[in-house]
Amino acid sequence: MKQPLIQRLVIVGVGLIGGSLSLALKEAGEVGTVIGVGRGLPNLEKALELGVVDDFSRDLQAAVADADVVFLATPVCSLPEVAAAALPHMKKGSILTDGGSVKGDLIDAIEPILPDTVQFVPGHPIAGTENSGAEAAFATLYRGRRCILTPTRRTGADATELISRMWQIAGSEVIIMDATKHDRILAAISHLPHMVAYALVNAVGSYDKFEENILEYSAGGFRDFTRIASSDPTMWRDIALMNREALLEMVERFEAFLGELKQDIDAGNGDVLYDFFLRSKQLRDGIVS
Repeated sequence: MKQPLIQRLVIVGVGLIGGSLSLALKEAGEVGTVIGVGRGLPNLEKALELGVVDDFSRDLQAAVADADVVFLATPVCSLPEVAAAALPHMKKGSILTDGGSVKGDLIDAIEPILPDTVQFVPGHPIAGTENSGAEAAFATLYRGRRCILTPTRRTGADATELISRMWQIAGSEVIIMDATKHDRILAAISHLPHMVAYALVNAVGSYDKFEENILEYSAGGFRDFTRIASSDPTMWRDIALMNREALLEMVERFEAFLGELKQDIDAGNGDVLYDFFLRSKQLRDGIVS
C-alpha cells in the first residue's frame, strides 16, 4: 500500500487556510492523520464533525510531539509565540511550516530559536475568502492558485521539496522567492487592497449628509469591491503591523495616484482623466486575460 506524503500532520489554527489544506491532502490520500490544535473548543469540535481533522487537542506541546509536519495557520503576530512553544517539543527530522502572509519578520523571529533537529520552511498560499473558521474550509481552495515558499540558507533541500510537494498536491503552483521580495509584492497586491477596502467602507459608512445609512443603497460594484473588508480584523491588524514598512510604501504610492486623480477631477482635465482610466482598464484587463 502506498504511503502518504505526510503520515502525521498537525494544524495549529483550524480555519479556512489550515482546514482547506487538510481537506485537500485528505482528498488526495496524501496524509495519514491530521490533528487540529486551537484554543476554541467549539471550532475544534466542528472541525472534527466535518472531517476536517481526525482528532484535536488544546495542548500544543503534546500534539506536536509525534508530528512529521506542523503547519501554523494562526494570525501572523502570534506565529513567533506559537512556534516558540512548539519547537522544543517537535521530534528530530520534523518540519515546521506556516501560511502567514508576512515572511521577513517571521523568519527573523523563528530562526534564532530553531533547533538543529527541526527544519523550517516558511510559506504563504495566496488564496482565501472573507470567511473564517473550520466551517469555511473546502478542499479546492488552493487549486489553480500559487503558493510562495521562502526557504532560508538553513532550510534543507529535502524539507523544501516535501512542503513544495504538499502544496502541489493541494493544487497550487509553487514559487520559491526571497522573503523581502515576497513581503513587498504582497504589500502591493494583497495588503494594500485590503487597507483600501476597509478605508472605503469607513469613509462611506461615516458619511452623514443624510439621516440614513447610505450603505443600504450599495449595489454590485460597491459590494464586490469591498468584499474583502469582511475579512478577519485580527488577521489584518496583525498583517498591517508586521509588514508595516512595505505596506506604508504602497499606501504612500496609492496616495500619490489618488492625489493626482483628485487634482484632475478638480481641474476638469477630461483628457487626462480618460487616459488615466484607460491605462487602468488595460492593466486590469491584462490580469483577467
